Amino acid sequence: MEEKHEEIPAKQVRRSIVNVIIDGISGIFLPIVNILSAAGIMKGLLAGAAALEIISKTEGTYTVLNAMADSLFYYLPLLLAFTAARKFGANPFTAVVIAGVLLYPSLTTLFDNQEIIQFLGMSITPVNYPSSAIPIILAVGLLVYVERFCVKILPEVIREFFTPLISIVTVSAVTLLVFGPVGSLAGDVLAEGYRSVYNLSSAGAGMVLGAIIQPMVIFGLHWSLVPLAINNISVNGSDTILALMGPASFAQAGAALAVFIKAKDKKFKTLCLSASISALFGVTEPAMFGVNLPMRKPMVIVCCAGAIGGGMVGMFGSAAISFAFPGLATLPAYLGDGFGGFLIACVTGFLIALIATLFVKLGPEPSVEASSK
Repeated sequence: MEEKHEEIPAKQVRRSIVNVIIDGISGIFLPIVNILSAAGIMKGLLAGAAALEIISKTEGTYTVLNAMADSLFYYLPLLLAFTAARKFGANPFTAVVIAGVLLYPSLTTLFDNQEIIQFLGMSITPVNYPSSAIPIILAVGLLVYVERFCVKILPEVIREFFTPLISIVTVSAVTLLVFGPVGSLAGDVLAEGYRSVYNLSSAGAGMVLGAIIQPMVIFGLHWSLVPLAINNISVNGSDTILALMGPASFAQAGAALAVFIKAKDKKFKTLCLSASISALFGVTEPAMFGVNLPMRKPMVIVCCAGAIGGGMVGMFGSAAISFAFPGLATLPAYLGDGFGGFLIACVTGFLIALIATLFVKLGPEPSVEASSK
């Protein structure tokens, strides 16, 4: 009898590829989100202090504090090399060494001066590797296969030290010659594409992203925006994507607070209050999964409030000057253009969600046990 092989639908294949990509990005960035936010807060506070002339940029104190705030972003490829290696299954220490090659002072100095380096008869295009994300992620992806190849062909007696040797030389060379320019070009194309849409209608872009960003969080799709936001900050010194997310996050808090006010069950009320506070500080998952999504109507209101607030952020031209997901603790990271408008939009998103949820009729309250699963 002939075996029957079921064909996998094209849509399912595409969906699985998207899931793999999103899972990979989230697995790389999730371990360092908190430290990214901490560094973003430091940069925002320092920028605010300098703008208010509390501290001068010529002072040694500013130089030291700026080094504390900016070191993570400058050496971001080192951290991403480690987290990507752990996610992909490569040797994390070899990955960090490769990232170190990209950030080596003599190379970065030449690249900063736009000098083309000749390597084995081939030209290395100048690329700005500090604060970059795409080149090192591609490099670690290649490292996985180089290491597997070495393990397969090398005798065990020399495998332990020849594998990292071959890996460092091969992956570093391919990254400098190919992945760096390609990653830089990809980042520029994505940034330019987003900038074109934003310039076409900043308010429209804000309304669309504000409406869909929280549903994107449900499926982890928001992680796909992180490399683009980081690239925007690295290239332009600011990013509007993170700012457009702000009102939706505060809307989650407002809706959860309204449910808290209307809820009868004491345990569920406690869950709603803690989830609302968590959302105010930028962690929206408890409010979304534990309160608003199970209640359905509050989640719809959150999307509407996020769209209105996002449109306002776009209209005000608000932007983040450093990477940090929006929340009360990370407000200093948004002390750039349109900061006042950003605050107004976030408060508006919070109040719309709060008031609208108070006036709609809600369904049965989910049990705390079901909400926590």
